[in-house]
Amino acid sequence: MKKRNFLIISISSISFILLVLLNNCSTIPIIGRKQLTLLPESELVSMGVTNYRGFLDTMPLSKDVKNSQLLLEVGNNISTAVELYLKQNGLEKRLKDFKWEFALVESNVINAWCMPGGKICFYTGILPYTKNADGMAVVMGHEIAHAVARHGNERMTQQLLAIAGGAVLTQFIKDKPQETQSVFLNVFSVSAQVGILLPYSRKHEYEADRLGLIFMAMAGYNPEEAVKFWTRMSEMSGSKPPAFLSTHPSDIKRIANMQKCMPEAMTYYNKYKK
Repeated sequence: MKKRNFLIISISSISFILLVLLNNCSTIPIIGRKQLTLLPESELVSMGVTNYRGFLDTMPLSKDVKNSQLLLEVGNNISTAVELYLKQNGLEKRLKDFKWEFALVESNVINAWCMPGGKICFYTGILPYTKNADGMAVVMGHEIAHAVARHGNERMTQQLLAIAGGAVLTQFIKDKPQETQSVFLNVFSVSAQVGILLPYSRKHEYEADRLGLIFMAMAGYNPEEAVKFWTRMSEMSGSKPPAFLSTHPSDIKRIANMQKCMPEAMTYYNKYKK
């Protein structure tokens, strides 16, 4: 009898876990891949804002008015295009907690990143390689794509599940805020000295490449500039590649994958270009 009761309890537990997982699976726009994101996006956005503010308090904003304005223009155009696409496809809730911000900081570090909630930072060190508005849009689209695809949430979910074990994750987050914050900082580790996020998986990078090309194209920027930008970046690979390459691996396969995505991106560009 005890074995039977145990079996019933086990089946019930497994059914409950499966139900929770199914209810917390979402589909990445355009990509179509199912992903498990158990953390409330509002929680990540809140932590993102705190860390974004803290970072900007330690870094000087650039006095380059021209490029600061260009960054704001490119960011607004791409974020508006993303919002329009999601709204047209009934997915506007995906950006419910987003409040876009774009900062250009004075640093020789060749990098850019986006926190959950649309908090984006570019370093002046990357500007010689973006070269123009289209090049800036390549980087902007890619970083925004990571946030829209909730790659950070997916990665944090995987790490927290490993730590929490059999505990209910929502309760774990509530009872263990320090541990949750520690995982967030592990995933979104940004420092004034280096200023990099930990590398995404190859799958996440390819997804962000494809989404980024489409997002920039929808905003009226030529996605063909992406191959030129990543070629310039790959040519810098030497004994000490820039931080941006440590988190965004640039190689022949990656550029070739972008070229495969180009016809799709150009369809959007030809439709939306001004």
